[in-house]
Amino acid sequence: MSDDWWFSRRRRRPSSFFEEFESMIEEMQREFMEEIKRIMDSIPRELVRETRTPTGVRREYGPFVYGYSITIGPDGKPVFRQFGNIVPAALPKGVEVRAEREPLVDIIEDEKTVRVVAEIPGVRKDDIDLSLEERKLTIKVDTPERKYYKEVNLPTEVESSGAKAEYNNGVLSVALLKKQASKTRGEKIKVE
Repeated sequence: MSDDWWFSRRRRRPSSFFEEFESMIEEMQREFMEEIKRIMDSIPRELVRETRTPTGVRREYGPFVYGYSITIGPDGKPVFRQFGNIVPAALPKGVEVRAEREPLVDIIEDEKTVRVVAEIPGVRKDDIDLSLEERKLTIKVDTPERKYYKEVNLPTEVESSGAKAEYNNGVLSVALLKKQASKTRGEKIKVE
């Protein structure tokens, strides 16, 4: 009798294990598809192109760009900078997709100038909109084909006049003069 019990138990157990395993896989697939649907619904309309074909409607998504650069700052510590139109976010949001790409930007500083170099390929120089407010340079491109947007925090105050910008082979270079500290002579203060 104990042998029959053992064999009957062995026959039932694997099927229940596989059934449980299959239900776990089905649950994971359902959650994965819900997440994909949530991401697809959050994609900006500018990144979705629909084409009618004889077999139906074909959707194309993108372009999607994400990257980062690592440089060593003046203090010897690494500086991480992201670029692209996909922004990793904390859960539960997960990923944010934007219509505008954030270009890769480097800031080069010397004694008299601050140079901002940005990679913005695929545009004409007339499409680039630059604005400067206090210690922030804004780079913006808004065309039907390409959209870029980046607010660059400058390491020091710069002069609003005398800025020079060049665009060549997809690389924008903006040279800004640092604000010189006013050298005012001190006044004598009478001690009472």
